[in-house]
Amino acid sequence: MANLKEVRLRIISVNSTQQITKAMKMVSAAKLRRAQDAVIRMRPYANKLREILENLSGSVDASEGGVYAAVRPENKVLIVAITSNRGLAGAFNANIIRTVNRMIAVDYSAQARENSADGTGKSLKILCIGKKASDTFSKNNKLYAGNQNQVYLDLNFETATPVAENIMKEFAAGKYDRVILVYNQFKNAAVQVVQVEQMLPITPPAKSEKKKETHDYIFEPSKEDILRDLIPNSLKTQLYKALLDSYASEHGARMTAMSKATDNAGELIKELRLQYNKARQAAITGEILEIVGGAEALKG
Repeated sequence: MANLKEVRLRIISVNSTQQITKAMKMVSAAKLRRAQDAVIRMRPYANKLREILENLSGSVDASEGGVYAAVRPENKVLIVAITSNRGLAGAFNANIIRTVNRMIAVDYSAQARENSADGTGKSLKILCIGKKASDTFSKNNKLYAGNQNQVYLDLNFETATPVAENIMKEFAAGKYDRVILVYNQFKNAAVQVVQVEQMLPITPPAKSEKKKETHDYIFEPSKEDILRDLIPNSLKTQLYKALLDSYASEHGARMTAMSKATDNAGELIKELRLQYNKARQAAITGEILEIVGGAEALKG
């Protein structure tokens, strides 16, 4: 059994850790409220804008709808992996990294083999938003396409816009044929769902979805003019919504993780105090036995 000093020091250490986890839980809870409100307000606008543009792109040729609706052979794919800059959020970051690794190993492993075999130029790149993703994928220079971690310093539409514009510019120039977003979608504080969502090119909805709902819009000016004006705004909004979802999910996951850590620290403190009391009782009993033994020896 550990001596009293060791147990006492462990109790002090665990108690300090519990205070830290409790403070982190409270901070994340406060940030979660604001982040949750922001993403809930953004979703209806982003979803409706995406729906209108998908219906429009289904009735307009790619050449008329702009370069962002151009469907090309998927020789060059960009995955945008959205994580957080900080850890201590449970499986929040690990789920994104695991999903991207699975895509690399399963969905695009054939691309990598073709690239090395016949020199067709097929490639896969990963753009990281969040330090945790960049720490993982920056070790592979062939996959790593840089990071945009600075957006979290002040997350708003203005800071997200340059990131989206750069991705759109590279797609339009033919550097990438497809752009995929991988992020955590916020459901509630305890549930975050990994989403794999195509950002570019913009494609019309599936035929089964078209049959469910038909929309009859009156356009002023023409469909083509509307597409050219709204598609860039839609893509920027899509990326910003993904960032908001990820940001809210991060604080929900961290709040849940820190809540569990605080509870576990409380249970550990109870066990250590019990262990401390047992050790103290054993020490006292030993001292009493020594005194009684000494007294008996003096009588003899």
